Amino acid sequence: MKRNILLLACLLGAFQAQAQQIDLSSTEEVSPYIFGHNLEHTRAAVNGGLSAQMLKNRKFAGKPTSGPGMASHWKGIGQKAFFMQGGSYTKHICLQKMRRINELNSQVIQNLKQGQQAGMAQQDLCLKSGTAYELRTVTKVSAPLSLRVELTDRQGSKVYAQTSLRLTPADDWQTNTFTLTPSASDKEGSIRYTFTEQAELTVGALSMMPADNFHGMRRDVVDHLKAIGPRLLRWPGGNFAGEYRWKDGLLPSDQRGPLQAATEIETQPYSDGYDYHEINTDDFIALCREVGAEPMLTINLAWCTPEESRQWVEYCNGSPETEYGKERAQRGHSEPYNVRFWSLGNEMGYIHMEGPSGPEAYAKMAEQHADEMLKVTPGLHFVSSGPYPNDNWAEHSAALLSEKVKNISLHTYNGGGRHFTTPADIKASYEGITASADNLVKLAERMRKSLDSTGKQLHISFDEWNQWHSWFRPSCVCEGIYAARVMHFFLNRSRELDIPLVCYFQPIGEGAIEVRPDGSRLTANGQMFAMMKAHQGGLRCKVSDNDDLSTAATIHGDTLVVTLVNAGYESDRTFSFPLKGKVIDSILYGSDDVTPHSYFTQAALNVRAERKNVSVTLPPHSAALVKMKVKK
Repeated sequence: MKRNILLLACLLGAFQAQAQQIDLSSTEEVSPYIFGHNLEHTRAAVNGGLSAQMLKNRKFAGKPTSGPGMASHWKGIGQKAFFMQGGSYTKHICLQKMRRINELNSQVIQNLKQGQQAGMAQQDLCLKSGTAYELRTVTKVSAPLSLRVELTDRQGSKVYAQTSLRLTPADDWQTNTFTLTPSASDKEGSIRYTFTEQAELTVGALSMMPADNFHGMRRDVVDHLKAIGPRLLRWPGGNFAGEYRWKDGLLPSDQRGPLQAATEIETQPYSDGYDYHEINTDDFIALCREVGAEPMLTINLAWCTPEESRQWVEYCNGSPETEYGKERAQRGHSEPYNVRFWSLGNEMGYIHMEGPSGPEAYAKMAEQHADEMLKVTPGLHFVSSGPYPNDNWAEHSAALLSEKVKNISLHTYNGGGRHFTTPADIKASYEGITASADNLVKLAERMRKSLDSTGKQLHISFDEWNQWHSWFRPSCVCEGIYAARVMHFFLNRSRELDIPLVCYFQPIGEGAIEVRPDGSRLTANGQMFAMMKAHQGGLRCKVSDNDDLSTAATIHGDTLVVTLVNAGYESDRTFSFPLKGKVIDSILYGSDDVTPHSYFTQAALNVRAERKNVSVTLPPHSAALVKMKVKK
């Protein structure tokens, strides 16, 4: 019996250390755009995420609170003060019939008693000592008054910074810009706007951001986005594309009317169902250039006319001699942006999206937009939408559009159990989440079969993938291993299945970058994307015995980059490769914990390179990056 146990242990050890072949001579290019991400204006990805704007409901959208008459998230000040909505400062350039309700308001404050303090305040602001904050007020007054602006503690008893603005009556709205630097830090700070004159103050918009913001975006979040290396950014949606009005971005940021979500609080649950249009086309392009990504814009197919879509292309790509190219140049961007990738709507055919629900009607509408857009820039790379994989849509939409639209959108959200209160639950949840990457693979294979059945040469744009409802919970190592396995699939098989475009949904606040008022960090998913960045720019090497998505290898001149994933929950795994070379870098991403709020810890990895063989052992639920100098 003892001998049999020893033999079994030897066999298991041999299985665990079974060699994989990395063929340095069998290489192929991998599309750089498989390293793509979404930047959609949903939930907390922009408002409360990427945006540096600190004030909630700064443009006073929605109905006022019951009784007091204050806009949501604001508190009225003054016992003998009267609050109500007023005429709006914000507006839309193109109203059309998609205009929702309660988007355009101002906040009116009437001080009914001379000498009393009246005004408004917002609490729970994370103030940092010594940080300069840039503030703006857009106001009208009925009589001269001094508006006191203070950064204080929650109760307003401790004042960290203050200024006074002298406001006088005028026919038009008056904008004041100034800077305040608090003398102390306070994670539950407040901002207070008060006056003592018996007068009426109408506030059209307010703004507060760190002065070092990048085009209205948080520097720390931009840096994390840069760290994960997106080569393609899809914007402004996703679902939000059906609510977006690109021309509103031509207005100053304070004046852009809030956008009420068509799907109510599903896309904007943390901002009362409204997006505040903090980032426009110019800001997005600046972000793409900062992080090294190519832009992919999604048009509002249902509510924008083909002419408006053409004008957006002209704004991005037209010379300064064209109508909208001139508009861009006058805004300080004389050189065209040269945006090549355009999505013709998002998830058309689903009940949650407005517009045509059938493939033929969608194809007709999409072609009308494409025809107009091609008048500006021939050869644009379009992505068509629909409930794919679906043979009916493949035949009656994708095939009909195939002369002009070569990329077909595919979305999936995988899932597994999420119960973490017992050891058995933790193991089952981990295995369910990490194994769900295999469902993504099967969906891509099914999509390929569906498109091939049309007889047309069509590419897959896998432009949304993630775990279900990742936006409503903390991330964990389970999802990090899942993301690593999916990226290995795209690295190894995207060429075979003709998937040149891939976008993860979505990094900021919903999977890869955790954002808090006082800081941000990469999640376990984000750590895996940062690790996979090492493959960018290399040629993919064929790896044998790799059906479990454990290995990816790329060659960069004489440098071999290998990433490894041990998805096992309890067992170590030894990887062995018949290679000769010098290890120049090796990093282990490991964790003893896979439950929510878990992250990988980076450590040096022991790589054994001897006798023309390289081997390495990974602990359970871990990943690794190995770089070697090799000779082909």
